Amino acid sequence: MATDRICVGAIAGAFGVKGEVRLKSFCAQPEAIAAYAPLFTEDGSRSFTLRITRSIPNGFAARLSGIATREEADALRGTELFADRDRLPALPDDEFYHADLIGLCVVDTGGNPLGTVRAVFDHGAGDFLEVHAPGRRAPLLLPFTRAVVPTVDLAAGRIVADPPEESEVRGDR
Repeated sequence: MATDRICVGAIAGAFGVKGEVRLKSFCAQPEAIAAYAPLFTEDGSRSFTLRITRSIPNGFAARLSGIATREEADALRGTELFADRDRLPALPDDEFYHADLIGLCVVDTGGNPLGTVRAVFDHGAGDFLEVHAPGRRAPLLLPFTRAVVPTVDLAAGRIVADPPEESEVRGDR
């Protein structure tokens, strides 16, 4: 499921009046985003070099190449920024880029299909996998812990999960 580019940040709008942007970094070391430039829009139609100018609440103020006015900066609000995979650091065996997990088939410990990973969410206390399956009305949310997801096999394109019982998920006793 490897992609050539990984989403490393997003532009939250303009900062000031001289073309700086509010930048949210999705990197483990947030300031490292500048080292992964050039950064691309999702469709690859634009690329930017990046210089962080200062830390601000919830991110950074930054300068992007080719952006000189507040209007140009604000027009990029919501734009996700992608880095070439080969510019990113190699990960240890037990860590994964979210982009590599999306689209993987999920099976239970008996090999029965549970669905496909559609998204990975980080709500602060840890990641959750959103798993969709035909015929299921609501997605299955799996905590992305070693206890619930003991195996991620990128080469085979599958995840083995040991989901908690329904009563445990709802909090029944």
